[in-house]
Amino acid sequence: MDWVRAFGAVRHTLVYLLTGQGRVQGFSTITMQLAGNLFPDEISRQDRTLKRKLREMHVAFEIEHNFAKGKVLEFYLNQINLGNGAFGVEAAAQRYFGKTARELNVAEAATLAGIPRSPTRYNPRRNPDFSVERRNLILQLMADEGVLSRDDAERWKAYPLLLSTRSDFSEVAPYFTEYVRQQLQTRFGSQLYKDGLRIYTTVDLDIQQAAERALSRQLDEVERNKVRYGTYPRATYADYLEKRADDAEPLAESPYLQGLAVVLEARTGKVLAMVGGRDFNDNKYNRAVQAVRQAGSTFKPIVYAAGLRAGHTWADIVEDTPISMEMTPGEPPWEPQNYDNRFAGPMSLKEAFYESRNIPAIRLGDDIGPQAVVGEAARFGISTPVPPYPSTYIGAASVIPIEMIAAFSPFATLGTRTTPYAIERVEDRNGNVLWQPRPRSEQVLDPALAWLMLDGLRDVVRRGTAAGTVGSQLGPIPAGGKTGTTNDGADVWFIGFTPDLVAGVWMGMDRPQKIMDNAQGGRLAAPAWTMMMKEIYERRPIPSGWPRPDGLTVAEVDRQTGKKFTPFCPKDSLSVESFLLGTEPREFCPIHNPWGAGSGTGPGAGPSSGNPLQNRP
Repeated sequence: MDWVRAFGAVRHTLVYLLTGQGRVQGFSTITMQLAGNLFPDEISRQDRTLKRKLREMHVAFEIEHNFAKGKVLEFYLNQINLGNGAFGVEAAAQRYFGKTARELNVAEAATLAGIPRSPTRYNPRRNPDFSVERRNLILQLMADEGVLSRDDAERWKAYPLLLSTRSDFSEVAPYFTEYVRQQLQTRFGSQLYKDGLRIYTTVDLDIQQAAERALSRQLDEVERNKVRYGTYPRATYADYLEKRADDAEPLAESPYLQGLAVVLEARTGKVLAMVGGRDFNDNKYNRAVQAVRQAGSTFKPIVYAAGLRAGHTWADIVEDTPISMEMTPGEPPWEPQNYDNRFAGPMSLKEAFYESRNIPAIRLGDDIGPQAVVGEAARFGISTPVPPYPSTYIGAASVIPIEMIAAFSPFATLGTRTTPYAIERVEDRNGNVLWQPRPRSEQVLDPALAWLMLDGLRDVVRRGTAAGTVGSQLGPIPAGGKTGTTNDGADVWFIGFTPDLVAGVWMGMDRPQKIMDNAQGGRLAAPAWTMMMKEIYERRPIPSGWPRPDGLTVAEVDRQTGKKFTPFCPKDSLSVESFLLGTEPREFCPIHNPWGAGSGTGPGAGPSSGNPLQNRP
């Protein structure tokens, strides 16, 4: 018995109970941990009372008085938490390796031995890289102690992590499960727990696991890969787990980098996967449905959809030049910047969109008016307030993440917005349907207009801000999407879609603050989205691309002017764009001709209709 540790823990417990200050400490010996875990149903692990501690000490005394140390260790190994809902080494051996504990080889046994320090971090299914790293440390320690020879330790370090192929969903989708439980609790009350109800949900466990793995791996990469992402300025999740006491109370706000991922079936709104945070056991706050975060540039498709609806085209020329707006009399003017603090000059609306330039989005929003943008956001299913201010055009409005992700469903379906839902039906014990929510959908874009937006969002992936982390990695999977980064670098997003799925990834701190230098959605969030979608489509057919609807025409335009291309325009200025019927340019390029700009003769002759987005203040 560790008497110093035991009485020290009692002292800290008294201080905590009497003053509310400090942190309750646990007893570190195996006997005390065993005593604390022997009656979890009778005494909650969250019950931090002196009575509980004294009772644990009494049980520990009895255990050590009646059993040899070897037997105590056996008891401990038979009930310890080893992740994935496995308690005890026998259950863990079956769950991870599909064999009995007696049949485990040295590498497999070392893998299990590494899990207790942090059952979440060293879970070999969820974090195989960390699990192997921990296993190899244990093998090295065994060699240092003479339990293994140096040669044997090196041989077992090289042994691959071979997990059982049998599906194991025991600890999958905890945020989704709690989300469903809360909805059912509201509807059925105590009936939920006593009437033997059968709950059928929308979750696809293979997709859910892909989402959990991709988000976890990318968050770890951001924190530790200094070569690729630069120096992460705060304590990492690994640092936090190393310092956290086994029985520490969950914090209201996580001090480490957090994230979420949601995957929806595009045409129905079924929630196929939901990851609401990094570690449900540590923090149960579901960021996918409970958080309200700034949308950043993922909001821009709503602004551009409103602009195209108002009659603008992708070929319109807009000035990416400094602007200054007086917002409040007597206050300094608002002078927004682009993410790279540079201005690109005149460019087409489409180029401004796929390069995610802020100034063109502000000019477009200013031209169509704030109420058009507010109305478009409501049409796309955004329920949070959207202020009618210019900063809204570049994503200053705060949104509920699952709503922002679902807002991309009209682009995947060519016009139909679907509402996310997670419960298919509820039956009583006899199979009678008690509740069956109906999928909700609404046509919010004409198919031709939706196809134009789809074309712009595909360009984000093909040659825009997500080209390097999404487009170049996806292979034959047809996709579009939008990166998002808030001006203060506190939120990074990537929301994308295929013809059958809509998915989004967000990363940030629970208390909004700059994540790190050069935090961008394309660099930080998009790789997780790509990893997730590639794994998903390893198990399902790759869909064909989107059909081109009626109501569109194609024209060759000069990218410098947005007018019809002429034989005198430089070839590298040629752009082939799609237009809604009746919105295609009718004038020839006025500057590329042998008679000079402004000449009254030649292909470019004739009055110019002008461009409402050019030369605005």
